[in-house]
Formats: sequence, structure tokens, C-alpha cells
Amino acid sequence: MTPQSDMQAVAELARTAGNHALDFFSKELVVDAKPDGSPVTIADKSTEELARKWIESRFPDDGIIGEEFGTVRPTAARRWIIDPIDGTKSFVRGVQLWGTLVALVEGDTVIAGAAYYPAIGETIVAGKGEGCWWNDQRCSVSPVGHISAATVLTTAVPTGGTDIRSRWDELSRRSALSRTWGDCYGYLLVATGRAEVMVDPIVSQWDIAAFVPIIAEARGVLTGWTSASPFDGSAIATNFNLAHEARDILSAVNAMEYER
Repeated sequence: MTPQSDMQAVAELARTAGNHALDFFSKELVVDAKPDGSPVTIADKSTEELARKWIESRFPDDGIIGEEFGTVRPTAARRWIIDPIDGTKSFVRGVQLWGTLVALVEGDTVIAGAAYYPAIGETIVAGKGEGCWWNDQRCSVSPVGHISAATVLTTAVPTGGTDIRSRWDELSRRSALSRTWGDCYGYLLVATGRAEVMVDPIVSQWDIAAFVPIIAEARGVLTGWTSASPFDGSAIATNFNLAHEARDILSAVNAMEYER
């Protein structure tokens, strides 16, 4: 049997775990609160357990980082980062805009990432140097070149201080359309050219890791709010043409030169 590529492996795991989560969708679930106040259900936990078993059976030397059950083998050369259900608040309300996220990291580089949206039947996957693929077709960010023609997104209207809120309000005011089609769905829309900017003032590594190669291979730009790294606890994804303008409006990091 031909060995799987890293891109094929993350896509298979995302679909396997996501289809398991789908079995719980639109069902009555007990919703518990984690210490940070975010919701969690048996669907989140069961799906991550399945994903961890899948990795352990195929890649027993690799490390695993998951939202629900922490880290094993943190010093391993390769590490899998899992978000079993990104958008749990949408999930528990029967809204389809949630997904299962899987990233594979080697050293400090995310070499492959996949996001699967079981309730709407969409998959996006990318490998470093292998392009970005949406439902098995090559995809890329939009060519829109002015904020005035852009669709801008956020998971929720920022409330983390008046300064952050005012920056978002300015971006929203100057855009053609602003919506809260957020969580993992917002990044999908940017990578497939259906939106131009996605802003998240607060993200964890499992929220964003899968999108590092996805946005890059779709020829977009993904950074944090205060640094070039998308792992600084916040995230801004844009198409290439609006990389500087969007970050200028948000007063975000804008010191690097972006290259195709």
C-alpha cells in the first residue's frame, strides 16, 4: 500500500473525527462549562478521544495536543494539534458552521492542515508546498484589492476594550459587508475567496494551527494581531492584496513584507 502523504493523513483524520461528531449534531446534549467559561459536551470529548486513538494506532511516536485532553509527548519531533469541534456554541444550537480541525507540526513548522465541516459537506486541506484544496479542487484567496469592496468577518464583535472594538468598527464601516460568520468557517471563506478578512482577537493554538498552511497555500496572509506569528493568541487572515490595508486599519502588526 502506498504511504499516505501528510496532507492525506490530516484530511483523513479530520473527516473521520468530524463524521463522528456529526452523529451528535442536532441531538439533545448536556452542555458543561470549562474553567474558562467555554462550553463542552460529550461530542467534543468523544470526538477527540477517537482522534487520539487514530493517531496512536498509526503514528505512536508522534506527540498530540488537543483542546479537551491536553498534551502527550510534547518533545516529539512531530506533533498533531486537534480541535474536535471548533464552534461548539454553534454546534450545540444546531447551527452548521462548525468544523473539525487537524494540524501536523514538524519542529516549529505546520506542515499540513485540514478543516472539515461535516454539516455542510466542505473540506479544505493544505500541505506545505502542495497547494490548498477545497473539496478536492485547487483554491485560492480572492483578488479584491480595496477594503471598500471586501467582506470582513469576525467570530464575535470584539469586546476586549474600547480600542479593539473601535478598530473593528472602523474596519466594518469601511468594508462592503461585515458579518460574524466566524470560528473556523471564517477562515474557510477567506481561503476560498468568498471573504477577504477574518479577525479573531482571541484564539488558541488548536483554533488556528490547521489554517497556517491553508491560508498560506491559498496565497493569503495569516498573522497574529501583534506579531507575524499566528500563535500570539490572536489571528488576522486576509487575502494577499489587503494584507497591509486591513492591518493598518486594525493597528495590527504590519512590519513584514509579504511575498507570493
